Amino acid sequence: MSMIRYLGHSAFQVSARELECLVDPFLKGNVQSCALPEEFDNLTHIFVTHGHGDHLGDTIQLGLKTNATVVANAEICRYLAGKGLKTHPMYIGGWVGFPFGRVKFVPAVHGSGITEGKETLYGGVAVGVILELGDFRIYHAGDTGLTADMGLLQALGIDLALLPIGGRYVMDIPDALRAVEMIRPKQVIPMHFNTFPGIEADPAEFLEGLPEWVRGIRLESGQSLQF
Repeated sequence: MSMIRYLGHSAFQVSARELECLVDPFLKGNVQSCALPEEFDNLTHIFVTHGHGDHLGDTIQLGLKTNATVVANAEICRYLAGKGLKTHPMYIGGWVGFPFGRVKFVPAVHGSGITEGKETLYGGVAVGVILELGDFRIYHAGDTGLTADMGLLQALGIDLALLPIGGRYVMDIPDALRAVEMIRPKQVIPMHFNTFPGIEADPAEFLEGLPEWVRGIRLESGQSLQF
């Protein structure tokens, strides 16, 4: 049995055959986080949707500690390789095979600058990540506004969509509900809300607004879902 566990904000842990990974591992400094980097010893992969600190998070510490392969855009991978991490660069395009299944990067409408000291480094473009694990497909949208490209995801048969709802920097609830209509996933989990000022949102409002054909799931930080 495979598992996805919510770690707060946009961070998730996914455990499946030949895969033990974190997505956007913002743990330290995350008021919602239920875990710290020290708790993870056997990661195989880390997926990073873009370079902002609340998504790149603790990738460097985790990658150096566990020797996990970081999968991200080429610019972020170049930056992390310079820090001594093992990386696997990708970009928006076709499916890429891994021992655990396949991965596809899709567009996200957002920035990706990497903050280092007083500098902001170029971090490529933001992406969403689709993990294909056996016959189950998870779409982690990363940070994004509503985009017409989401209509292309319906053909991919998304089993579980992880969508931001906090507004200001990402989709708000009305836009996230429109995204669900476009993507047509079987299940959806809201994320990226109430972590810091400006992204306040009520996940219950999002879940209540969902159409009947999709299963809405509210995971509190630390809770998991088996698939």
